[in-house]
This record gives sequence, C-alpha cells and structure tokens, in this order.
Amino acid sequence: MHTICGLRLREADAAHGLPAMLTALARYGADSSEWTDGAVGLGARSVEMERTSTGPAICFDRAAGLTVAADARLDDRAALSAALGVAHPDRAGLTDGDLVLRAYRRWGRACPNHLLGDYAFAVWDARTRTLFCARDHIGARPLYYAETAQGFVFAGAVEGVLAAPGVSDELDETSVAEHLTRAALSTTTRTFFQAVRKLPPGLTLTVEAGAVRLERYWSPEDAPRARPASDDAYAEEFLDLYTRAVQDRLRGPGPVGVHLSGGLDSSSIAVLAIRELRHRGRPLPFAFSWLPHLGDAAPAPAHAKEYALIDAVCAQEGVHVLHRALSPADFAAILRCDGTYPGVHVHLNEEVVQRAAEERGVRVLLSGWGGDEGASFNGRGHLEHLLLRGRWGKLAAECRARGMSPREFLFGCALRLASPGLVLDLQRLRRGKELRSRRGYVDPAFRRRMKPRPDPMPRYLDVRRSQVGLLRSAHLIARIEGWAASGARRGIEYRYPLLDRRVLEFAVGLPPEQFRRGPWSRWMMRHALRTVLPQEVCWHPSKDGPAQSESVRAAFARAMPALREEVVARATPPSRARYVDLPRLLDSLAAGRLRAGDMNPMYAALQLLDY
Repeated sequence: MHTICGLRLREADAAHGLPAMLTALARYGADSSEWTDGAVGLGARSVEMERTSTGPAICFDRAAGLTVAADARLDDRAALSAALGVAHPDRAGLTDGDLVLRAYRRWGRACPNHLLGDYAFAVWDARTRTLFCARDHIGARPLYYAETAQGFVFAGAVEGVLAAPGVSDELDETSVAEHLTRAALSTTTRTFFQAVRKLPPGLTLTVEAGAVRLERYWSPEDAPRARPASDDAYAEEFLDLYTRAVQDRLRGPGPVGVHLSGGLDSSSIAVLAIRELRHRGRPLPFAFSWLPHLGDAAPAPAHAKEYALIDAVCAQEGVHVLHRALSPADFAAILRCDGTYPGVHVHLNEEVVQRAAEERGVRVLLSGWGGDEGASFNGRGHLEHLLLRGRWGKLAAECRARGMSPREFLFGCALRLASPGLVLDLQRLRRGKELRSRRGYVDPAFRRRMKPRPDPMPRYLDVRRSQVGLLRSAHLIARIEGWAASGARRGIEYRYPLLDRRVLEFAVGLPPEQFRRGPWSRWMMRHALRTVLPQEVCWHPSKDGPAQSESVRAAFARAMPALREEVVARATPPSRARYVDLPRLLDSLAAGRLRAGDMNPMYAALQLLDY
C-alpha cells in the first residue's frame, strides 16, 4: 500500500519541494522513497515493505526514459501479462508498478483501458517531457492535484498537496456552504481547499508544455448491453465474475477482514471470501459488524432480525462476528478532527471497526460498498421506463405484483416528476425515518452571501440511467476517498468486489427486468446467490437497520454536552465559526437530545469547526 506524490516545476529544483510533501504524508507509512530529476520529482510513503504485496512504489525503465510512481493493485494479472508479452517464468516476479510501467510503454496514454483493479499512478516520460497521471474507474485510489505559479503538484492525500511549494490552504467557501447545507459535497472534482482539486475516477491527466489536460477513458454509460439470455444464464455469469472479483481482492499476505451486516452485499462477499481462503489454506477472515455488542442480553424485538441475519451467515460458514459500535467518547474524538480533510468523512461506526482491525493485524478489508449502484440495484426507474415506452400491459402487471394499482403508480410518478424532494420525505416517513433538516447550522449572513444551491433531486426515468447517475454522483466517491485515507493511516487497504470494473459493466448492461421482478427488488443478485447465502438472508425483503442507526444517534446524544463544553471553553471562538450559526448550535447541544433530522447538520457543523 502506497501513498504517492510528485511535482513538475517550471524552473525550481524538485528536490526543494518533495521532502516537505513526504513529511506531510508521514502518517501514511513509515517507509519513504523518492526520485528527482531536475524540476521533476516523484515520491511515496508506504507501509512496511514486508506487509505489502505490490512491491516498490517507484519503478524505472531507464532505457525508455520512464519513471512510475504507482499506488496500484491490479486484477487479472495473467491476462495483462499475456497482452504485454511477458513470459510465464517472469510473471510472478513482476510488481504491480512494473506492470503499470510496461502497460504505459506498450499503450501510452491509452494504458488505463487495459488495466483492471484499483490504482492511482503517475508516469514521467523523459523523452517527451510529459507527466501522465491516471485514476482507476471508480476512484478506489485517491489522487489530488494543484496548479501553481511554480508548476504542477499531486499526491494521494490532500496533506501532501498542501505541503507543496506555492499551494494555498485557503478554504473553498462554495464547498463549505455545500457541506453545511447537505452534510456532503456534491462534486467529484472540488475539495474544501480552493487550490486543491481531485482527479475524478475514470480520467487521466497529462501535464505537457506547461498545460494540464484531462481526458475520460471510462464511463459507466459506455458499458455494453448484455446479450439476451435466460435468468439462469445471467445469474451464472454474474456469480462467475463476482467470485473472481472477490478472489482477486484476497491477494497479499496477512489477515483479511470483511464487513458483515446481514445484507446481500456484505454477506455474499463474506461467504465467497471465507470459502476461497479456506480453499487456499489461509486463516478465515475477521468479520466486523456495526451493531452493538449485546453480551448475554437478547436484542430488542425491533432489532432481532438484524442480529439473526448476521448469525445465520456465521452459523453457515463457521465464523464469529465482532460487533463494534460507537461510544460517546468515540463520537467526540471523531468530531475533534478537522473535517476538511478526507478520512474524517467516514461512516461513523467504521472508526471503531478500523481500530479493531488494526489491533488484529488486518491489512485488507473487503466491503460491499457500491453494490446498491451496481449488481444489487433496486430497479428504480423500471416502472417509469415502461410508462414512457407505452408498455401498458406490462406496467399494469408489475404494479399488481408490487401491490399497487396503476392509478396509484401514475399519481406517484407525477408527484416524483413535480416534487422529488416531497416524495423522498414521504418515503422516509413511511419507513419510520426522520425528515431531512433543510435549515442546518449555517450562519445566516454566510448563507445569504453564498446562496447554496438546492439539493439536487434524482429523477429515475429508467434503470440504466438511474444506475449511471448514481455511479457518477459524489456520494459514492466520498466514502471511498474517506475510507482510503483513514484506512491508509492504519495500514488498512479497502477493497470493493462489487465495484470491480467487470462486475459493474455487466450490471449496468443488464436488462431492467433483472433488477425488479414482481415484489422482489435486486432480483438478479438474489437469484444468483440462492445457493450461496442462507435463504433468510437471500430473500430478506428490507435493507433497514434500526439497531445500527439508533446506536449512532444514542452515542451522539450522550456526547453532546461534552462537545458543547469544549467549544464554549475556548478563549476565542473557532476561526471557522464565521460559517456556522454558533449560538443556535450551542443551544441545540445544550438540549442534550436530538431533534428530528438534526444529527447530520449538527455533525457537519461540528466537523467544520476547528476547536
């Protein structure tokens, strides 16, 4: 596991800037490597070399004038090696960085089209005086950059870019406003800092003759449509791709961890990983749950099903689960961190999972994140597609299978088109969830000055466009970047089998009927996993998790008084208090209880404050 950095300056010697960048990245690995050639420099921080399976971060082909800094874990290495003409005896000794270098030497800037896996890399081509950077299709490896008066700098973490010469740490107030009103950023390019940008997933970046050029090499809408086939054929092809995706992500020494929520995505990854590790004679993975540990107590009736689903997977595969839930002290510690840096914006319970994984020496953690946008998509937009295509008979049949009349659907469809926000609120109320707070804790003057845009509401008009929209949205990349940063600081690498490029392209290409069949959403995945998962897991109809969400809210509520005291105890207000409605925030914290829809806005405000 590597966190790379580099710079291409116009005149200055790169050796003057690279050491500061590497120092700023010190918490991403004890091992440091660097290379400079005049105004160009590449560097990396790495976990201890005996713990990484990807080899050195910096690779050279001096004859070709190529130097590569790569944070890469490549899949299907055999096929890639064959395409590159690597002889069988030489393949085992090649690192992933070597393969990236050979791919660039063979295909040039088109090389990402031939690479599968998770990667962010930079290639310095001395012959053309070109710096070429690329990021994998889904953004599992972060890459940030800045253009300055001195030149161009990049790093796998924001801290590295900010430490480079000439990079300002002034906040981007547009991002601040979005964060406070939405508790998230809606962009795949901006960060909290004006000078720092992200290279979006599926793009390359070329620095040549002082100019920076971005080009897209992968987009989900370009996925080919699947050939017509039977349900069984689709299920069989998916399960083969999915199994290979899990197997590829088990590469490397040391203990493996898996998330286990009892849902389709995490449960299937856990089962496939357990069976493959057992087949290889390796230790079984540690399974981590976000649910509170109950000891000998029985779960509350409303929470019993969540625990039962996890227990069913554990009983079937002969493993134990480690329940890890957030405490008030954990919550307070998270909120003391500077939320403008990726790695703080993680799912709250993942903080304690990471700590437990680190204590057990886990270096690889498999997650089901991203399944909802791909193979286990719920089929939103299918009925609208039937309506717009004039398939009235099919529409009526699907409505009846879902327990609604066509008239009810038409009314709901019209309401969704006219006011998608209202529909989301009604859906949350029906599922027993809180309404989203639209007020937040933004300073009124700051709100008037910035006029933050309204929260964009999705319009699901067909299945494929709905999937593409979700895959292109910022929510997916935000968690990936946060987990990548926070995990790397603990030597943990996250891997996402359901975001495998082969799996995603297959899923986006499926006919819409594969995602919704009568009363069953996520049909194809359930059908494919019917011989893999316990039946109660495979055919469980709901994704709701009240035990996990209630434990987070309880921890936050108990932490509120202490958080207020810490803010009030400062001799001077936090410097970023100018963005926050601080009196209202302090009043809410003093209440010691969460009002409906208030947790996310309060969380966003506290993360922004530097107290």
